[in-house]
Amino acid sequence: MTQVRPARHLMRAKDLVDARYAEPITVDDLAAAAGLSRAHFSRTFTTTFGESPRAYLQTRRLERAASLLRHTDRPVAEICMMVGLTSVGSFTTSFARAYGLPPAAYRAAMPPAAVHARIPSCILGRDTRPRAVSRVGADSTPGEDGTSGPPVASGP
Repeated sequence: MTQVRPARHLMRAKDLVDARYAEPITVDDLAAAAGLSRAHFSRTFTTTFGESPRAYLQTRRLERAASLLRHTDRPVAEICMMVGLTSVGSFTTSFARAYGLPPAAYRAAMPPAAVHARIPSCILGRDTRPRAVSRVGADSTPGEDGTSGPPVASGP
């Protein structure tokens, strides 16, 4: 079976969701962007992408919320609003259904972003390089005046 590329009008609607997931978007808005009736758009979108337009929008919002939970310290309620959802309770329930954990537990289970930060090799080498041992007062090091031997203290 050959895979058929989605029609451009459906991709316009999908792109609209990807770009404006945080805004209040309705299926009517998406159908208008695709130039189709609501019923025909919903049926065609679901057949093409395997999920309804509303489910796709919810998935995008939850993916963005998961990213914000992993990479920021913003409160869960603020993240909920940032991704276009209005009910923290519904957000928590939907998030737990999708990710297996409520948002706060998901954040706690993820290592901090700094753990995954790549350190440039020049910095890593600098910080892991053995340090030269300083031998203050050794007889073989030149003194302050350029002569061999330990520096001689000059008195008052």
